[in-house]
Amino acid sequence: MSDTRAPRHGAGAAGKVYDAVVVGAGAGGLNAALVLARARLTVAVVDGGRPRNAPAAHMRGFLSRDGMSPAGLLEAGRAELTGYGVPLIDNHVDQISPGFFVRLSGGAVLRARRLVVATGLRDQLPDLPGIRERWGQDVLHCPFCHAYEVRDRPLGVLGTHPAGVDQALLLAQWSPDIVYFPHTRPLSDRDRERLTARGVRIAEGAIKRLAVTDNRLHGVELADGQVVPRTAVFVFPQTVPNDSLLTGLGCAKDEQGLVTTDRSGATSAFGVWAVGNVVDPRAQVVTAAGMGAAAAFALTHDLVNEDIERAVEEHRTPRDKAGAVPQEAAV
Repeated sequence: MSDTRAPRHGAGAAGKVYDAVVVGAGAGGLNAALVLARARLTVAVVDGGRPRNAPAAHMRGFLSRDGMSPAGLLEAGRAELTGYGVPLIDNHVDQISPGFFVRLSGGAVLRARRLVVATGLRDQLPDLPGIRERWGQDVLHCPFCHAYEVRDRPLGVLGTHPAGVDQALLLAQWSPDIVYFPHTRPLSDRDRERLTARGVRIAEGAIKRLAVTDNRLHGVELADGQVVPRTAVFVFPQTVPNDSLLTGLGCAKDEQGLVTTDRSGATSAFGVWAVGNVVDPRAQVVTAAGMGAAAAFALTHDLVNEDIERAVEEHRTPRDKAGAVPQEAAV
């Protein structure tokens, strides 16, 4: 792997060299940039402006920010970074070349000593009428994010994903009225027994569409025309990490196809950290923010150690570097 180290403050083919470029301005990326800026490092943040949680009206489970809109959190974070002089570049990163040349759409290039990639993931929803239109409203995903707001209501779980059964079993924590729709995925005897024991009813048959009236979900229509009344449904989407930049940098992946990191978010590639949903599909907003902070701590230590090594080298005299014995050490 090539050495991407560069002078701390310098100019090269791409102009100014940032200590770190953060790609992605969700909670993970913004919090990483905040901690790095407070460590007096030069940072730039690049973001394409397509947050995963944009359809959601509220953010839950984040201490002191419970109920805040996702857009409001990002706006507040961007304002804080502006106060530290961090440039926020609204653009898409097309490629990161060796030497950490960050190439943006339109041709501009940023140069960095280190990278934090927080590009998130995208949800691939089942191809059923009504799901995409109601996504983030009364078609929901995470019980910990949304179930409290629909507690004790008639809820459904669409069995379009292998994790659907476990999702239905978990949701019984919030409502006694759960219906599981196997759709086209046959239930095993064990899963059928678990659902029944948990009080989850099973609606057999393929799903035709979500039944919506006056812009509100009122049920799930099956292929035979039966409509099972529900006020909200949960679905487990297929999650696809936006990890092409990390793949291009040679970052190793695990058996599930996710980029691997250590506890600080460091990948297998020199100088590259990855945080948030791009490496952990289960990470909530508060989790991603913590991951960003952890990466910034480790990245700062890494740069400081590199600067110390360089300073020691520059401090030595030419004779020291040549391996001569200093006069005061001679006997």
